[in-house]
Amino acid sequence: MSKINLSKKILVGITGKEEKDFLKKIKEINSFNIKEVSLFLELLEKPDREKIYTALLSSKIKSIPLVHIRHDMTKDELKFLKNNFKTKYFTIHEKNFIDNDVKKWKGFYKNLSLEMDFDNFVSKKINVEKIRGFCVDLAHFKVAMEKLNKDFKYVFDRKKHKKYFNCNHLNGYDPESNCDMHTIYNLKNFDYLKTLPNFLFGKIIALETFNPIQEQLKFKKYLIEILKI
Repeated sequence: MSKINLSKKILVGITGKEEKDFLKKIKEINSFNIKEVSLFLELLEKPDREKIYTALLSSKIKSIPLVHIRHDMTKDELKFLKNNFKTKYFTIHEKNFIDNDVKKWKGFYKNLSLEMDFDNFVSKKINVEKIRGFCVDLAHFKVAMEKLNKDFKYVFDRKKHKKYFNCNHLNGYDPESNCDMHTIYNLKNFDYLKTLPNFLFGKIIALETFNPIQEQLKFKKYLIEILKI
């Protein structure tokens, strides 16, 4: 894959544990004049999400292709993101199937992408065929692959169906603990990507790290070099 393609595919992520983290990243994004990003809302309650939506509307951001959504998000929130920022992929957890959250998002099934866990349990309620496909969290897959567990098997058994592999979350990986990392301290935390099969990589790769945007831009340069084929 060329550097140009990878540069378009890999998106910095607006992430954080509380509202101020998100607002700080949006301010950074404005300073770098970045127009396209990913967004991870999993940790924010609705009042805080509303503040982020307001900040996004007044930002320089024009497109948010991937948004990691939360169990209590409404269809109106999904419509807002799709209409204002052209969101194509709303990524969800296995738990959203188990708790029947997906039912309230009916009408958006073609936009939902499933992020698997790595806990060696796949409920019978999980049905990736019902929605758009997978959002493979690459570090999660690496952990599951090392264990050859049920989560790994669920994804790997569908490797021939390219239509299911739409997008990715990308964070770091610690080989010593066999665990994913959301704060990156060393670029080598990304080297595990070289060990993953190509079928996993989708059209959008969203950086899911708590690091500042300035650091994420450095990560992106490194990732372009190690992922180009």
